Amino acid sequence: MNYLENLFNIKNKVALITGGGGVLAGKMAEGLIKSGAKVVLLDLKKESTQDLVKKLSNFGEIKGMSCNVLDKSILEGIKDKILSDFGKIDILINTAGGNMLGATISPDQTIFDMDMNDFDKVTELNLNGSILPSLVFGKVMAEQGSGSIINMSSMAVNRAITRVVGYSASKAAITNFTRWMAVEMARKFGDGIRVNALAPGFFIGKQNKALLTNEDGTYTERGHTIIQNTPMNRFGEAEELIGATLFLCSDAARFITGIVLPVDGGFSAFSGV
Repeated sequence: MNYLENLFNIKNKVALITGGGGVLAGKMAEGLIKSGAKVVLLDLKKESTQDLVKKLSNFGEIKGMSCNVLDKSILEGIKDKILSDFGKIDILINTAGGNMLGATISPDQTIFDMDMNDFDKVTELNLNGSILPSLVFGKVMAEQGSGSIINMSSMAVNRAITRVVGYSASKAAITNFTRWMAVEMARKFGDGIRVNALAPGFFIGKQNKALLTNEDGTYTERGHTIIQNTPMNRFGEAEELIGATLFLCSDAARFITGIVLPVDGGFSAFSGV
């Protein structure tokens, strides 16, 4: 194995991905398994991962499991099953999350029309849906003295992005939790455990496709606005998250913890002027 292969080596590492049925999670899984990792996809509905498991099984060991990331007892059971099967947990990627209509402000509404029940549900899903897996699976990492946790932040954290108030608030909380957990793990459990986050720019997925594109494939007004504020002048491709993911999971990032790494085509660097 040459220097670069060794530096970025994740062969035989056990990687868990919550929200495993999603588009971005699927590409991350593909990158991990093609790099030699063993992958477990966790999703509320196991059938959401079946096609991906079938597609990637030729490249290595991968399985899908039903998981409610908001139920600690279910997470504990999954932890025990994974430890029984693999003996360790090296990587946790928290991609489970989403948005709800009532926590989004439509163009003809104001903040005063927001549904607090939906706001609470979005916050619970995005924030608690990352915290609970981090606590359950992160404890295994603490006991073994090594591991990498990757959370999903957002472009909606550092600047106000109209309409998505609930999503923005919960992602900002995830960014803070990422930094807090990184400090906690390093100070109390050693330098072998790292906690970071990715902040994807604008990628077209299942949840935002109708918001960004019309039925004929052209961009909506909001889609055009995003492109105008992205210096690379396009949306991201899901596979463009793979490199950043592999980097944060590998020894190439062994002195990096508590950061949020943008993968955004320059969106976060551009003032709009």
